[in-house]
Amino acid sequence: MEYTSKNSLTNFNDPKNFHLTDLHTTGLAATPKSLGYYFPAEFAPHTATWLSWPHKEASWPGKIDAIYPNYSLFVKYLAESEFVHINVANDAMQAFAAGHLEKAGVNMDKVRFFKHPTNDAWCRDHGPAFLVNPVAIENKKVIVDWGYNAWGGKYPPYDLDDVIPTLIANAYGIPVFHPGIVMEGGSVDFNGAGTLLTSKSCLLNKNRNPHLNQQQIEEYLFNFYGVDQVLWVDDGIIGDDTDGHIDDTVRFVNEDTVITVIEDDKADDNYEILQTNLKQLRAMRLLNGKQLNIIELPMPDTVEYDGQRLPASYGNFYISNRHVIVPTFRSKKDDKALEIIAGCFTNREVVGIDSTDIIWGLGSFHCLSQQEPAV
Repeated sequence: MEYTSKNSLTNFNDPKNFHLTDLHTTGLAATPKSLGYYFPAEFAPHTATWLSWPHKEASWPGKIDAIYPNYSLFVKYLAESEFVHINVANDAMQAFAAGHLEKAGVNMDKVRFFKHPTNDAWCRDHGPAFLVNPVAIENKKVIVDWGYNAWGGKYPPYDLDDVIPTLIANAYGIPVFHPGIVMEGGSVDFNGAGTLLTSKSCLLNKNRNPHLNQQQIEEYLFNFYGVDQVLWVDDGIIGDDTDGHIDDTVRFVNEDTVITVIEDDKADDNYEILQTNLKQLRAMRLLNGKQLNIIELPMPDTVEYDGQRLPASYGNFYISNRHVIVPTFRSKKDDKALEIIAGCFTNREVVGIDSTDIIWGLGSFHCLSQQEPAV
């Protein structure tokens, strides 16, 4: 398999550019893993959270104005413990965004805007994948720019979103890798100790990389996320237009513990899907041979809008330096979900933010954000 690393800043085949103590390549173009880089867990310290300001009315038909107060509240919590970097199209969008954020009481000293136009707001999937190498003398942080096709070409155009990671790498003046295949941030979750979780329904879908089989996709995950193990569940929840992103179903909360959503109602379409995932998780072993610690999280009551079932899940929480920000849905299960998640994060404050309007866009707080790790 061949890998390419297209970058005007750095020749990745020249180890003098990295000064690593253990540079090992295979004769192919150097990959992040061969250069000592890896993707940290979300619960590791952040420098910033990246967002793309929501502006596409077609993503929230008839509702986009309703999402700004709770979206801005999300930013308020983020800015209490880290910087918030927001992609905007122009000065007018920046002023519009700043007005909403100021109204919500956001600490604007922690907010920085970048003039990077986007097609949509889902920064988890089109945003930068930051990898780190703490022992590198220079370039301790790099970006991987995976290909992006709006979840299998469902929502064109997506040309602006597809180039966001490289624009950010250029703004930072850091190296950027281009694996040359489609990959979305919401399709993968990490424990920071060599293990990646994903779903077959998404990564093996022929609308992403039809020329690659499971083993070949794993090779890309190993080399461009810097992991040593890929664990697969089968499917995602009903209503998820991403074909089953893992960030709605199974999330690492520490190196050996996952939260997984379950459905108690046997008549619900999600019941069998999530039971299958649960059985698969129970059979998994980590790199050290240990079983996963599995914590079960309920699904909320069904959320529908205009006759469409929406992918509402408490699993779409976001872990910031100080908070765990959980979508809630005006459901009788909200409090129980917050209690369970709080039990997993004793060193962070768990807060719920109403996502009933936001989920009409078919995603919530994790889908909207991408962390930038500290080094």
